[in-house]
Amino acid sequence: MRRRLLSALVVLGTVACEGEGPKEAPQKTEKDAAPPAKAPSKGPAKAEGPTPFPLPADAHPAWTDPSQATEEAPASFTCQFDTTQGTFDIEVTREWAPNGADRFYNLCKVGYWDGARFFRNIEGFMVQFGMSAYPDATKAWKTATIKDDPVTQTNAPLMVTFAKTGRPDSRSTQVFINHGNNKNLDAMGFSPFGKIGSGADVVGKLYSGYGEGAPRGKGPRQDLLGSYGETYLADQFDKLDKINKTTVK
Repeated sequence: MRRRLLSALVVLGTVACEGEGPKEAPQKTEKDAAPPAKAPSKGPAKAEGPTPFPLPADAHPAWTDPSQATEEAPASFTCQFDTTQGTFDIEVTREWAPNGADRFYNLCKVGYWDGARFFRNIEGFMVQFGMSAYPDATKAWKTATIKDDPVTQTNAPLMVTFAKTGRPDSRSTQVFINHGNNKNLDAMGFSPFGKIGSGADVVGKLYSGYGEGAPRGKGPRQDLLGSYGETYLADQFDKLDKINKTTVK
C-alpha cells in the first residue's frame, strides 16, 4: 500500500515548486522552479491516487473562508502551541509588523494550524509550519495574502517570521522560527513579528531528520502537501511533529 501511494503521488504530482519560505541561497522566483515531473514512460498514468485529508465536521468556518478571520490584533498577545513535543509560546508585538501580527492572531484564534505539522526543519537555520492538514483549507487561504511589513526587527535566534515567495505581498499562512542568526533574511524582506517565550527547549526537540524539502532535500514537497495534506505526510513523513492545538492567551 505504501509503495502504491508513493507511485500515485509521483504520477499525480504537479511542478515540484520550491514554495514559500526563506532560502539559504538567494530567493528564487517561480520561473526558477524545477521543471514539471515526467510521468512514467510505460503506459498511461493510473487514475487511482491518495485521498485528500477531509475537513472535520466541526471545522471552524474561517478555515475555508478567510473573510471570517480579519480582526485587528491586540498591541501584544501570546499564542500557545500544544505540540507532540510539548508546549511553547510565541509572544507577539504588533508594532513590529502590524499586518503579520494581525494575520497570526486570527490564524491562532480560529485554530487554523490545529493538526498541521512542522514540515520543514533545517538544523541551525529555521523550522517552518503553516500549511494546513486539510487541503480545502490550504486552497482557500492560498490567495489570501497580506501586505508586506517594513523589517523593524532582525531574524535572530527564536524570532518568528512569516514565510513568503519572491513576490511582493505574498505572505499567507506559513511561518518560521529562526534557529540561528539569520540576519541576512532582513534585507530580503522577512519581517519578524514575534519571538519564542517559554518552551524554547520544545522548539529544539521538533523532528529535523528530513531536513530541507524536495526537490532540494529529503523533506516533503509543498505542492503535494497542499494537494493531500495529512494523508501525504502521515504516509511518507510520519516522524514530523504535529501541532495539536493553538490558543490565544
